[in-house]
Amino acid sequence: MAEMRLQKFLSGAGICSRRKGEEYIKAGWVKVNGKIVTELGVKVDPDRDVVEVDSDAIRSDTVPIYIALNKPRGYVSSCHQQNEKIVLDLLDIAERVYPIGRLDKDSSGLLLLTNDGRLHHRLSHPSFNHEKEYEVTVAKPLPEGALRKLANGLPMMGTRTRPARVKRISAKRFWIVLQEGKNRQIRRMVRKVGNQVVDLRRIRIANIELGSLPLGRWRHLTKKENDDLFKAL
Repeated sequence: MAEMRLQKFLSGAGICSRRKGEEYIKAGWVKVNGKIVTELGVKVDPDRDVVEVDSDAIRSDTVPIYIALNKPRGYVSSCHQQNEKIVLDLLDIAERVYPIGRLDKDSSGLLLLTNDGRLHHRLSHPSFNHEKEYEVTVAKPLPEGALRKLANGLPMMGTRTRPARVKRISAKRFWIVLQEGKNRQIRRMVRKVGNQVVDLRRIRIANIELGSLPLGRWRHLTKKENDDLFKAL
């Protein structure tokens, strides 16, 4: 497994932003394999290294846990966020798990959590090209031209979004499948075509579907889901 900078690992694990991770490292709050790290250039391997922040292990060598959560709006996809409701508040398990990637506070739907560093890295890294599927409701009816622009890709943050699969559900609702995950990407894309997202729900990550899981509830992934997920990645 490829190594990554320690602050990037902390950010990908949902612990904090990359910049905040740098502050934690400089302050001596982060350990790698039991040793305090204060240098920003240190790299870690998610498969081999045990990273701790303030004594909480981010990678676990115990039995791997894989969870699907239907995140409600208003919850932050983080393990530590002062004065905010976090997704871990919705779990009633003793084991420590971490969100894979992010689903912004104003969005709902499928979020995966795990203590498996290998899966965390593969689903967080853009090079693995896994699909993420969303249902989107916007403020105004979307013309066909706007849908085509969303599908073909738009300039964003100094680059261009990848082509996406887009299908209309109704005048103000559409379905979109992405193979990337820029910060608040769908909301930014919709603004670029002159509209605004009023509801955003993720319904699939790779082969894992939200299905009928109630809002705010969670479940363990099945063995078949786990096997198929690792095969896909």
